[in-house]
Amino acid sequence: RSTVRRLAGIGFPGTRATMTAMLGDVRLAEPPGRDIFQERRERGSFSVLPFGPDWYRVITNEFDHVADRDEPVTLEALAAVLRKIAGTDFGMHSPRWLSRHGDAARQAERYRDGRVLLAGDAAHIHFPAGGQGLNTGVQDAANLGWKLAAVVRRQAPDALLDTYQTERHPVAARVLQNTRAQTALWRVDEHTTALRETMTDLIEIDAVRRRLAGEITATDLRYPMGGTDDLLGRRMPDLDLDDGRLYELLHQARSILLDLIGLQALDTVAAGWGGRVDLIRVRPAEAASLGADAVLIRPDGHVAWLARTGAAPDLDALRTSLTTWLGPSDRIEQQAITVAHRTIR
Repeated sequence: RSTVRRLAGIGFPGTRATMTAMLGDVRLAEPPGRDIFQERRERGSFSVLPFGPDWYRVITNEFDHVADRDEPVTLEALAAVLRKIAGTDFGMHSPRWLSRHGDAARQAERYRDGRVLLAGDAAHIHFPAGGQGLNTGVQDAANLGWKLAAVVRRQAPDALLDTYQTERHPVAARVLQNTRAQTALWRVDEHTTALRETMTDLIEIDAVRRRLAGEITATDLRYPMGGTDDLLGRRMPDLDLDDGRLYELLHQARSILLDLIGLQALDTVAAGWGGRVDLIRVRPAEAASLGADAVLIRPDGHVAWLARTGAAPDLDALRTSLTTWLGPSDRIEQQAITVAHRTIR
């Protein structure tokens, strides 16, 4: 219910809730003798999982009730739903945290409207299956933050902010689709049981399992970069360096031009963006498996340009990529200033 989104007149289309889930971190006087994850019963499903010394996380999914947003979330309400579904509340008491959520799935029509930018729950809501909401919101911020900084500092054109919508909107749309599918698989009718059994068989296939894992963890993202190389647009793999890990270099939130074999031609190109890109030369053990001699990594960790092993680096493409993501070269700007001064005189 983002006030900013509403005042900006940005639509929030999607699907309404069809069920209610409750969650509580509680103590149990009579805990079950085993971990229970998504046990389906006639009136819903429930989970009971150890969540620390003497603490349990209890989750219920009730498919015949959609709670009002203002309906109180209490221990008594959670216990009543659990008794309804499981036939017992396991003697729950002393709640540390209680929460309720549904499976409403909505996404903002656009993430940008002039100086208004949406991220996180203001941009997308969905059932929290797989913990994807936190990951999606954090990656929104990681994608937007460095772009916003570059525009505010007048290092990059305003149009750079439009790439936030281009890159992140499809990601959340896929999350909504994934969580809708997961919620559908939790229902307790015979048709859903048949579908679950089919999915269980498919998940035994390694390629399917990897595909689903990459989707839920968002490690398979590939942003559109205008090239065909499979690594282009993907998150750069972490590499073991002589004095640490590659990802540690990203803590500075700056672009990195990674030279893995000593390409001296990169010095001249990088000099044009000297204050905005770090040229780093390393020879990590995993460089051969990466299959690249040089890589341009954006501040959010995604590959924006690369030179494949043994191929002549396309320096014009590198300059284009640096201009796209970091703004015009300092040298170009200096030439423009000189021309302007001469015109004034």
